[in-house]
Amino acid sequence: MKKERAKYGAAAFEGKAKRVPNLFPRIMGENCLRYLEEVVASGLTVDMVGRFEKAFARELGVKHCIATPGCTPALATLAAAFDFEPGDEIIVSPVTDYGTIQGLVRENYIPVFADTEPGTVNLNAGTIEPCIGDRTRAILVVHKTGIICDMDPINDLAREHDLIVYEDACQAVFGEYKGRYAGTLSKAAGFSFDAEKTMGSDVGGCVVTEDDELAERIRFIGQSRGAEMEPHFGRKHVEPGYAYRMPHCTAAICLAQLEDIRDHVRKIDRMARLLSDLIEEIPGVRPLPLPDYMNVYSCWMFGMSIEPGDFACTPEEFADQLSRAGIPGAGQGKYYLMPSACTFLDRNARENVYPYSIPPAGREYRYTDEMYPNAKSFLERFIRWSTFCERYEPEHCQMAADIIRTVADENRKS
Repeated sequence: MKKERAKYGAAAFEGKAKRVPNLFPRIMGENCLRYLEEVVASGLTVDMVGRFEKAFARELGVKHCIATPGCTPALATLAAAFDFEPGDEIIVSPVTDYGTIQGLVRENYIPVFADTEPGTVNLNAGTIEPCIGDRTRAILVVHKTGIICDMDPINDLAREHDLIVYEDACQAVFGEYKGRYAGTLSKAAGFSFDAEKTMGSDVGGCVVTEDDELAERIRFIGQSRGAEMEPHFGRKHVEPGYAYRMPHCTAAICLAQLEDIRDHVRKIDRMARLLSDLIEEIPGVRPLPLPDYMNVYSCWMFGMSIEPGDFACTPEEFADQLSRAGIPGAGQGKYYLMPSACTFLDRNARENVYPYSIPPAGREYRYTDEMYPNAKSFLERFIRWSTFCERYEPEHCQMAADIIRTVADENRKS
C-alpha cells in the first residue's frame, strides 16, 4: 500500500484557497539570477558558498558560518561535532520538528524533553532544571515560530551545571532578543533556508559559532567526512563523518535573499504584532504571547490558541474553516509534539534498544504525552499557518482578523 508522504515547499500549498498573501511564488531577490549565472558561467569554479558564509557571518556578527544543504543537516553536524558519548543526554523542547532531534538520535545521544512553559510554545529555565541529571551534556533550545526562548536564565542555569547551550534558530532568522540576534545567544546555532522559511532558498541551512575549534570540527566531521589527507596515500577516514555541503546554486539564492532579509524581517515583525493586537480583541481567541525581551519578532509561523469551551466546534474544525475561508495552510500542529510524532523513541526505550540499554543509558526512559502536560494542552488548542510573510500589509492583517472573527462568531456557543 502506497503511503502519503509529507510535502514541502510550494507543493505543500498547492490548491489551498487564499484571500491573504501566500509565500509562493517567493520573492527571490534582485541579484538572484546574476549570482546563479555567475555559478554557471564560471563552470562551477566560483566560490559562491564561501561568499555566502562570509556575508551571513558578517550580517549576524559572528566569526564562523558553515553552510549546509538544509536545517536538519545543520543540527546533525552540530550533534556530531560535540564530543559527547553514546547514552549522554541532551535536553530539548518537546514542541519542535523531527529535524531538531534527528542528529541526536543518529549520534546515539538520548533526547530528554523538558515541558514547555504553561500557555506558551517554548521551554524555559524553570522547566529545564528538573530534567538535568548526571548524563546531561547540553541544552538544545528551539525558538519555535520565531519566538525566542528567554536565554539569559537558561545560560545561567547551564553555567551552574557546566552544560553546553545551543540553538535551533531555524524559525527565527534575524529575530532579536534584548538587542542580540537569535543564533548568537549560545555556543552555536543552526539556521534554515528551506523554501518555506523566512529567508527561503530552494533548500539550505547553516551553523554559526564564535568557537574556532568547534567550527573546524564541524567542517571536518560534517563536510570532509572525517577524512584527513595522508601523503602518498590520500584520504584517510579517521572518524565517521558526513558530506553536508551546501551547493553553490543554493548559496547563490541565499546570498541574494540575504541582501533583503533585514527589511523583510522588520516588516514581518510589524505585521505580526498588528495581527496579534487585532486577534486579541476576539473573545475566545488568543495570539501567541510575545515576550517583552523580544525586540524583533521574526515570525515564520503565525499562531493562536482558542478556548474550546467557548465554541461548538473542535480546534481542528475551527482551523479547517479558517483554511476554507481563505487563510492558506491554517491547521493544527499536533505533530510538533515529538513524543507523539516520533513513536520509535518510546518503542526503543521500552525495548532497551541501544543506547537505551543499560549501560550506556543511566536510567530507564519513557516518552508519552502525559509526561509533557503543558505542551500537550497547548498543542490541542493551537492553530497556526506557516504562510505569514513579508507580503502582508495592514489590510491583509485586518482581513485575516476578520476571517478569524467570522469563524469564531459562527461557532460560538450561545
